[in-house]
Amino acid sequence: MSAQTSVESPARSSNAWLKNYYYLRFAVSAAWVLAAFTVAKAVPTLAAVMLVAYPLWDALANYVDAQRSGGLGRNRSQLLNFVVSIVTAIAVAVALGHSMNAVLAVYGVWAVFSGAFQLLTAFRRWKTNGAQWAMILSGAQSALAGLFFVKMAGGAEAIGIANVAPYAAFGAFYFLVSAIWLSVSDMLRKSPQAAR
Repeated sequence: MSAQTSVESPARSSNAWLKNYYYLRFAVSAAWVLAAFTVAKAVPTLAAVMLVAYPLWDALANYVDAQRSGGLGRNRSQLLNFVVSIVTAIAVAVALGHSMNAVLAVYGVWAVFSGAFQLLTAFRRWKTNGAQWAMILSGAQSALAGLFFVKMAGGAEAIGIANVAPYAAFGAFYFLVSAIWLSVSDMLRKSPQAAR
């Protein structure tokens, strides 16, 4: 076994995990968006549960992902994302007792912080895994969407779960792009090796 092979193996293993992780994040977000635009619009109780569950899912996903690469202690941006997402879920549950505008404001603040932490995670991973440009775009867009949410929350427009759904839809899109990009990168890397 060459030194090059032993160095590349962990990256390949990590990429295999990331591909599956990104595909899973896409699937869950896409299902959430579909439910938000259909059933949840007419069922307020389901919408409330979904609005609390979304940041909880993000917290769980960050926790599991961090555990695959040394734990939360070694992945500070994911630790912060985990904590902020847990706090957000609690804040959303409280805000639901006030108004949907309050819920949207909470989502806006969360999107800003979550996007910033996602950016940091993507920059860190660029060295080891590559193909993180979509996650960087996603983090930047999340932060901008958060500012827009906060502004919208202060207006008179009627707010519902459908106002949050496009944010989740863009997240799903970027996770899918990242998963496909890693898949294609791995196939291209394997092709020259297969030809040897």
